[in-house]
Amino acid sequence: MSAPSMTPTGTDPRVPRAATVSAWAVPIMVLGEFALLASVPVVIALIAAFTRVRDGAVRGAAGILAAAFAIPLVVWLVRPDGAESLSKDIHPGFVALIVAASAALIITLRRAARTYRTSEQ
Repeated sequence: MSAPSMTPTGTDPRVPRAATVSAWAVPIMVLGEFALLASVPVVIALIAAFTRVRDGAVRGAAGILAAAFAIPLVVWLVRPDGAESLSKDIHPGFVALIVAASAALIITLRRAARTYRTSEQ
């Protein structure tokens, strides 16, 4: 009985489920006013996109999502007169930008998964 072969992390073309779940969780958490906790799925999606997916569009969409989330987070952390929570302090334009960036990441992840499935056959 032999051990299953493990492919190196950077060469596995499959789309990790964690990236997809995280991409869906970000807009739900931001719209549900759990914006600070949404940083966890943003980081998970970013790490999964850069370490497990070969597609450059997925990496770009994950980077845009991370940047769109990082800007209001940094503003909230740096500003001395900010609200008690990120959800109360975030501008609605940034909420819309985060939701749009997350939608773009979901679409690119689906396209990458579909491309992998068709190339596999």
